[in-house]
Amino acid sequence: MYVDYFSSSGQGFSLPLLGQLHGLLSTLSALDILDIILVAIILYKLYEMLEDTRAITLVRGIIFLLTLTLLSNIFNLHAIYWLLSKTVTLLFVALPIVFQPELRRTLEHLGEGRFLAHSSFLNDEDAENVMQEIDSALRELSAVKTGALIVIERNMGLNDICRTGVQVDGLVSKEFLRNIFFVNTPLHDGAAVIRGKRVIAAGCLLPLTENRTLSTELGTRHRAAIGLSEQCDALILVVSEETGIISVAENGHIHRKIDSARLRRYLKPIFEPEKISLKEMIKNWRNKKK
Repeated sequence: MYVDYFSSSGQGFSLPLLGQLHGLLSTLSALDILDIILVAIILYKLYEMLEDTRAITLVRGIIFLLTLTLLSNIFNLHAIYWLLSKTVTLLFVALPIVFQPELRRTLEHLGEGRFLAHSSFLNDEDAENVMQEIDSALRELSAVKTGALIVIERNMGLNDICRTGVQVDGLVSKEFLRNIFFVNTPLHDGAAVIRGKRVIAAGCLLPLTENRTLSTELGTRHRAAIGLSEQCDALILVVSEETGIISVAENGHIHRKIDSARLRRYLKPIFEPEKISLKEMIKNWRNKKK
């Protein structure tokens, strides 16, 4: 492929590359554009589901291997290309096993019609009531050093987690939450799952984190909270049985010694929609374009 900028007369220039690009664009129909937009939306939603989970690091590793394979082919590094191509082939066979939790979660979203949907927000009164009840329950549990593990569902469904425990259906209240985690009751050792303004399951089992760098002060509840937060977008609240300290796990990280003000900052985006004016929306859009 060449680019002949100047003709023999010194006037004008020929750009085969631009001509091919123009020809390609001229063949696009409205349906082609719609097709591209739909694919972009699907890929974005998949990335959004994988973002800030352990799966995103695996995706980056796969992209890195594919890039190395392509470069070794371009530069005729035959031995490395053969080795990488075989590795990539085996990797694609193993993908359904490696991404089994994410694939299951994606299929659940499709089945529930929630793939393109966001969490259902509560009205102002319900949101305020739920946040107050959760905060009060945590403070009372902390005061008597009663261990607790509460999972608050966001966009990603937690039906697989709920199936490991006992299905319940009750409004969120400090009395209900305290009763779940009361010492020696059947459900106090597991996690309670909250969806909207209802507790939908209790006594649930959470995956433990594989992070070996965590402080030895963190017990099983904290490691379970971090483990789940590595795999989904849920917010997990923990009350330590030994110290009464309240912690929040999110995106694979844990934040300790949470007071009421900080807890509300974590809870508010989950239960209340962000109120933004049209003027602010246009301003934010312009800032993103810069």
